[in-house]
Amino acid sequence: MASVTSLTASVHQRLADALSAALPEAGSADPLLRRSDRADYQANGILALAKKLKGNPRELATQVVSGITAPDLIKDIEVSGPGFLNITVTDRAIVETLAARAADARLGVPYKENAGTTVIDYAQPNVAKEMHVGHLRSAVIGAAMVEILEFTGESVIRRHHIGDWGTQFGMLIQYLLEHPSELDHGDAASVDGEAAMSSLNKIYKASRVLFDSDEEFKTRARDRVVALQAGEPETLALWQRFVDESKIYFYSVFDKLDMQIADPDIVGESGYNDMLEETCRILEETGVAVRSEGALCVFFDDVKGPDGNPTPLIVKKSNGGYGYAATDLSAIRNRVGDLKATTLLYVVDVRQSLHFKMVFETARRAGWLTDEVKAHQLGFGTVLGKDGKPFKTREGETVRLIDLLDEAVDRATSVVREKNNAKIGLSEAEIVENGAQIGIGAVKYADLSTSAARDYKFDLDQMVSLNGDTSVYSQYAYARIRSILRDAGERTAVAHPELELAPAERALGLHLDQFGEVVAEAATEYEPHKLAAYIYRLASLFTTFYTECPVIKPAPALEVAENRLFLCDLTARTLHQGLALLGIRTPERL
Repeated sequence: MASVTSLTASVHQRLADALSAALPEAGSADPLLRRSDRADYQANGILALAKKLKGNPRELATQVVSGITAPDLIKDIEVSGPGFLNITVTDRAIVETLAARAADARLGVPYKENAGTTVIDYAQPNVAKEMHVGHLRSAVIGAAMVEILEFTGESVIRRHHIGDWGTQFGMLIQYLLEHPSELDHGDAASVDGEAAMSSLNKIYKASRVLFDSDEEFKTRARDRVVALQAGEPETLALWQRFVDESKIYFYSVFDKLDMQIADPDIVGESGYNDMLEETCRILEETGVAVRSEGALCVFFDDVKGPDGNPTPLIVKKSNGGYGYAATDLSAIRNRVGDLKATTLLYVVDVRQSLHFKMVFETARRAGWLTDEVKAHQLGFGTVLGKDGKPFKTREGETVRLIDLLDEAVDRATSVVREKNNAKIGLSEAEIVENGAQIGIGAVKYADLSTSAARDYKFDLDQMVSLNGDTSVYSQYAYARIRSILRDAGERTAVAHPELELAPAERALGLHLDQFGEVVAEAATEYEPHKLAAYIYRLASLFTTFYTECPVIKPAPALEVAENRLFLCDLTARTLHQGLALLGIRTPERL
């Protein structure tokens, strides 16, 4: 393993470099260094290396031990079992490394080597329809990955592929043309999000009733779709009004979610309309797609239906209409050719995995995806109710997202108000603001602390709990540290490498040391839940430290107090940065 030791290198990295230097013939072999309950670290890579070198693993491990010269780094190292190395590092190494991390504004998080450009497709609501609980995960997971990737140096382009095209708009527009008084709330720019969507919902329901009951209206609505696709001015103007008013609503929901969504980032299905015919032509001319029963299709050897016959990806229907595949493939062409993306990341329900598998394979056959340009679906599971079934209202309807968020904020605000006392002294405005930050943070964290592909139960009582694996637990740990630092008086946070550390100090310090590697792993593997797990563990270790190691009262020796304040300060900064990467705020007082 080549040495990358720097002033902000972790203890973990310094150990890996020391092990590699002790055995030059290992080359770039991974020492497989992991945290251990037997010592600070255990190196398990000797076994694989011995097999490669055709040697005895225990003898090779002994050779490594005798060749290591790092007295300031390693306190004790022993060979265990068939060739494992159990390693205990010095207290000085922990504190010196953390001091270097503390001096770095990035807390030692490295920039990604050979960073590229990632287009993230996430938060995909539908025009003229209210956002429901099913829209939550794409928005939350996608926003977190944007923050994590950007922090590690990746250039990120956001894309919100909203549903803004298709048959339903012919129905909506035709109804509005025949009932113009239905949309009489004035200029779209002056309408708030709730009023805009309320009006659109009313029109949608009324137009659906008419569409299903009146064959003549149904014919006129279908003709209106043709007019929309042809760009007829009046039809296009009304369609644009639907889009504009829906955006007002989208922005109001995303604002509650504490997410920034910008107009240039919204490129819906309609944005690729002019590319569809060319996409189909290219696929057919290159032989990637073929005609089958009048439709333009792509076939796959490993995709078959229940009858055993091949199930194709339909790019263009037999009636001349375009399927979702044509739009998704055109989007890939745009993102790779025009935006120069090196990675396409789709934060989309796992139930669409087969569709995207076929789309990505088609794009590879067409040459739009290559070894240098990759696409990945970050698939997510379903939000469930406490009963383990898909989350619904008592009436069996899908839960509106805005109602869910409002309830979370109300619950959290009640918790903050209940905990407030004379010492904390929050004003009513601060209680409301903190309640919003805690409530929204709780919803996001419950999502992000679960592996994306898994379903999870939406339980507000648990989400806003001060105990257990919740964002509130970590937010309160942060606020407690800020209180400690305010109460420190003239004592300052100063690292003292010469001090002997208590067990709780060592455990906290070694966990702080891992922050950069966890962020890098979350970015590389598209797994924000690993960062969430790190944050919860950090808050837990701080709680143990705070219980076992007095910082202010009873007052320890000055150097000990300063060193503990240093650990407090670095923990607070790490909690703040880690939660921020998940899109969660950290109130200063709770």
